Amino acid sequence: MTTATPIPTVPRGTGWKPGDRMHPSEAMVRVDQAGEYGAIRIYAGQLAVLGDRHPSSRLIHHMAQQEERHRAFFDRMIVERRVRPTVLQPIWKVAGFALGAVTAAISPRAAMACTAAVETEIDKHYAEQLVALGDSDPELSAAILDFQAEELEHKATAIAAGAEETPGYPVMSALIRLGCKVAIATAKRI
Repeated sequence: MTTATPIPTVPRGTGWKPGDRMHPSEAMVRVDQAGEYGAIRIYAGQLAVLGDRHPSSRLIHHMAQQEERHRAFFDRMIVERRVRPTVLQPIWKVAGFALGAVTAAISPRAAMACTAAVETEIDKHYAEQLVALGDSDPELSAAILDFQAEELEHKATAIAAGAEETPGYPVMSALIRLGCKVAIATAKRI
């Protein structure tokens, strides 16, 4: 049995400089905060198109409220752990809203297809984080486990609302999932 060589990291709270490696949990907090912010923006775009009276709006409002709770946790962690947030936040603001608005403009089912695709990647992302954390950060692990369950609930809600019946669903889902993977990888570093 071999043991892995530890990755050198910057101690928490010392301030990150380009080229430095962050503590793994700090990168997780940054990425997760950015992801929750992006999800809120997706739902804002969907609601801007669908309005408050569409039958899907109540579901979207509920999911958005849960994402707000997730983001508030990561906002607190960013401050408490002195983690530098991603500098890409302005891009997530526009891109998330645009993705939500465009999918909702296609159809309410396409909006749900967007949610199902995003939540598929977030579930995988959170599962990987839980494995990486092990028992090293119980507070972060507990929150991720809680949020992962709600993200899976969002995916199930979207599928029940007809996400997979959207014309071109496999292609749409693959493109959105690819975008999520790129956003996650980018937010880890920038």
